[in-house]
Amino acid sequence: MAHETEGGAQGVGGVENRAACGQYHEILEFLGRKWMGSVLSLLATRSYRFNELLGAIPGISDRMLTERLRDLETRRFVARHVLAASPIRVEYELTDRGKELNEVVASLVHSAERWFAKEEKR
Repeated sequence: MAHETEGGAQGVGGVENRAACGQYHEILEFLGRKWMGSVLSLLATRSYRFNELLGAIPGISDRMLTERLRDLETRRFVARHVLAASPIRVEYELTDRGKELNEVVASLVHSAERWFAKEEKR
C-alpha cells in the first residue's frame, strides 16, 4: 500500500524509504542474532557480571556471550565497566540507548503476544 508524501513521492517503495528499509533490516538482523534477546532482556533488569550472565542463559557458550556483548557494546547499547576491586570485576549494563532499544523490543513482544493470541483463538 503506497501513500503520498508532502513532496509527492510514494512512501512505500519510493526512493526516500530505501535508506529506512536498509536500517529496518539491519536492526532486525541485529536483534535476531542467536541469544541477543536473552542477553538484552537480562540486562534490562540490572547490571551483570559476565559469569552471572553466562549462568543465567542456559546453553550459551562463553565465546557466544562474549560476541553478543561486544556486538551490543560496539553499537553503544551496552556499557562495559571495569571495577577496581581485587580481583578486577567487569560489569555490563544497558546504556540509555540500550534502554530505548529494550522499550522498542518490549513493545514488539507485547504486540506479537496479542496478535498471535488472537490467531490461536480462531
